[in-house]
Amino acid sequence: MPLPERVWLLRHAETTAPHVFNGSESDVSLSELGFRQAEALGRWFAAHRPTAVVSSTMIRAIQTALPIARDCAVPQFQEHLLRERSIGPMSGMVFHPTVGPWAETVREWSGGNTAYTTTGAESFDDLKVRLHEGWRNVVEAHPGGRVVVVAHGIVCKVLLLTLLRGWTLGDWSKVGKVFNASVSELVPGDDGFWHAESLLEVPDTVSALVESAQIPGAVRSEA
Repeated sequence: MPLPERVWLLRHAETTAPHVFNGSESDVSLSELGFRQAEALGRWFAAHRPTAVVSSTMIRAIQTALPIARDCAVPQFQEHLLRERSIGPMSGMVFHPTVGPWAETVREWSGGNTAYTTTGAESFDDLKVRLHEGWRNVVEAHPGGRVVVVAHGIVCKVLLLTLLRGWTLGDWSKVGKVFNASVSELVPGDDGFWHAESLLEVPDTVSALVESAQIPGAVRSEA
């Protein structure tokens, strides 16, 4: 099957509620800073000449994708299977990286218990099936293309750990944090896996916006 030449896997820009868990149940907009990040991403991607932009169907992903498609003068598509993880009652809870249901979920998944989940939330197994189908839909639709995929933190993390050679769930922390507007540049290999030419990097022009905003040190959600 012909594949895209490369895919940039991107987490959406910052939302209006960056310090809480926003699952598929919470279709929040980008914040003022998030819109500026999206504009900066549009300018950054213009130099990389993508041929298409594909986002999830959630508002925060669509709003991030719009200026990229505009500045690159390419079509924008949506793939509903790349939406955020359903998390049930966790939606709206304040994010904490080391305690609570999310931290426990990461410990279970990293230890190999991929069926583990909390009430109303998708397990790793659920996510892998859904996201791989969404990924196939995207790559099959753009053979030979250069595609920007705008998705969500957990979506990026699950895809990276399951599509790239040499990574496993035990590498959850090692692969790195998925910050807002972080980009991974992926190319297909002859071995059936994808390979990362860059991994979870926030473009300098985007990270400078966060630094200049002088944002307080509250913990922001990340996968």
